[in-house]
Amino acid sequence: MNAELKVADEVKLVRIDIGCGKNKREGFIGLDAIAFDGVDIVCDLRGRLPYDDDSVDEVHCSHFIEHLTWPERVTFLNELYRVMRKDAKCQLIWPHWASQRYYGDPTHKEPMSEFAMFYLDKAWREVNAPHCGYTCDFAATWGYSMRPEWQVRNQEAQMFALAWYKEVAQDVIATLTKR
Repeated sequence: MNAELKVADEVKLVRIDIGCGKNKREGFIGLDAIAFDGVDIVCDLRGRLPYDDDSVDEVHCSHFIEHLTWPERVTFLNELYRVMRKDAKCQLIWPHWASQRYYGDPTHKEPMSEFAMFYLDKAWREVNAPHCGYTCDFAATWGYSMRPEWQVRNQEAQMFALAWYKEVAQDVIATLTKR
């Protein structure tokens, strides 16, 4: 294969790290409202994202969404849906609502539980919450980062602890897939 064909076959993926701060993910374009070292695009992430419709292949968004109010989250997740290509994935990470990690930071706006992920599914929303303002349609799965002493326990013990004990879950780690 000659060099010209090889270059033509390569596809440049658009991968963005939203709210990257000083810790931009390698291989991603970093977006943040503050011009930290490593941020590639400084913009207000509470409004329109600086990308065309269906132009983003992958999104990483760690410890950003908890800095938004509920109305700002609705706008943000609808915008995320607008810019992502069909079947694109977003890894969304935020501090668990029952963790001191959530309440210890004075810049966090409002807690968000895992149940919020149901609202991102258009079919679920049409039956249960057609009034909430979302226009997106994501398939969502999620799990948790857990305190180290619980990571070594069996799954039954972990599930019991997640349901009944504070501080077991540290972060919620969700994968959103655009339908």
